[in-house]
Amino acid sequence: MIEKGKKVQVDYEGKLEDGTIFDSSEKAGKPLEFIVGEKMVIPGFEAEIVKMKKGEEKEIKLKPEEAYGEVNKGLFRKVPKDQLPPGPELKKGMVLGLQSPDGRQLPVLVTEVTDKEITIDLNHPLAGKTLIFKVKLVNV
Repeated sequence: MIEKGKKVQVDYEGKLEDGTIFDSSEKAGKPLEFIVGEKMVIPGFEAEIVKMKKGEEKEIKLKPEEAYGEVNKGLFRKVPKDQLPPGPELKKGMVLGLQSPDGRQLPVLVTEVTDKEITIDLNHPLAGKTLIFKVKLVNV
């Protein structure tokens, strides 16, 4: 097992059960680098990586509770349209950028649009999904 505090580098491709690729180290142009035990990556991903040896490759399948969790219905919010800045016509399925109090941009999904309000989903976009990773431990 790779000990806490060690820096690891991982080449990976992440996809959904339908085969849709949602992220990869190739897309980033370099391996993913993180420090074990610092909660820099999702729990199930780290738990599998620490069992690997340098150069080893494997496929990891993570249930929602090992990744971004189940969809939390408490994170759906209704927002009156008159409180929104002017912009394009809002439609169900659109992703909007919401700014958090600390200045980060968060993607939110529009799940419903009526004449007076919209409903947005504040869950992580991968919440409720099983994730499949093809990984290679490049360096420890």
